[in-house]
Amino acid sequence: MKPLLSTTLGLTLGLSFAVSSVSAQTVLRVAGNFPEEHTATGAMEIFKEEVESLTNGEITVQNFPAMQLGGASENVDQVRSGAIFAVFTSIAYFTRSVPELEAVSLPFLFDNREAAFAVMDGEVGDVMDAALLEEGFVNLGYMELGFRHATNSARPLTSLEDFEGLDIRLQPNEVHLDSFRAIGANPQPLDISELYSALQQGVLDGQENPYNIIYTRRFFEVQDYLSDTGHFFDFINVVANADAFEALSAEHQEAVRTAMRTAVEWQRAEAAELDLQFRERLIAEGMQYDPLSDAERERLREATMGIAEQLKERVDPEVIDLVLSKVSE
Repeated sequence: MKPLLSTTLGLTLGLSFAVSSVSAQTVLRVAGNFPEEHTATGAMEIFKEEVESLTNGEITVQNFPAMQLGGASENVDQVRSGAIFAVFTSIAYFTRSVPELEAVSLPFLFDNREAAFAVMDGEVGDVMDAALLEEGFVNLGYMELGFRHATNSARPLTSLEDFEGLDIRLQPNEVHLDSFRAIGANPQPLDISELYSALQQGVLDGQENPYNIIYTRRFFEVQDYLSDTGHFFDFINVVANADAFEALSAEHQEAVRTAMRTAVEWQRAEAAELDLQFRERLIAEGMQYDPLSDAERERLREATMGIAEQLKERVDPEVIDLVLSKVSE
């Protein structure tokens, strides 16, 4: 594969050079599909500032948050082709090409965010990074998207039976879709860019997302009921085009990785601090909040226990067993 480098001005490749008589400048174009006020967008700004500082301006980062370059699926394709350098998005949008990522998407896998990151920051993350690299992606870091919770406009969700027949949007992640089929719902994969209008028009009854996404995408305007199902813990990953990354000098590669570590550390802490604040904002906006009892959450867990075995039909069982073993440590 050829390096995505150019020495002409104005090109829109993910990695390009602006050449002057004094010095050459590398420009990295980075997309994000999170709203301006989301912590991931804040992390994009930190990444930009850190990269430019660490390289003394030899690298410039151009950020395009809030779906400026299209939806999540489009952004992933743009990174794959080299049209942009990197994207900040949910790991769900890489599961079609890197199904190993589904192993950390299993229902009720993590009890808390600390356990989730303890797993992802170790051997499991190394396995996922290697799988991404085989598909032409360099993973730069994992951030918190958070525990996902269900909303809808049909009825309060307080029991397993309440999910029966519910038309609900999910990310394009087969584990997620199979999990909701197992509890009797009718899940529909849809890009986040199309979701608000689908809810507004009544095409779907509901959706599921972390509190921060439900609020920053203003789904409270088109949804009535909120429940703290916490059925999946979701990660944001920052993924770069492998050719573009490898075309950087070793010094610049290290600067990019160092800058991302700073951005990841800030985002994780900020997301954890704000999580329940976003739930309170949703309630203040008029959503009816119905906490799920421990007994009903256990019933949901039991109804989805077979998903791990189903996943072994399309993902190396050793990967799944590794994840499960690390979770239980």
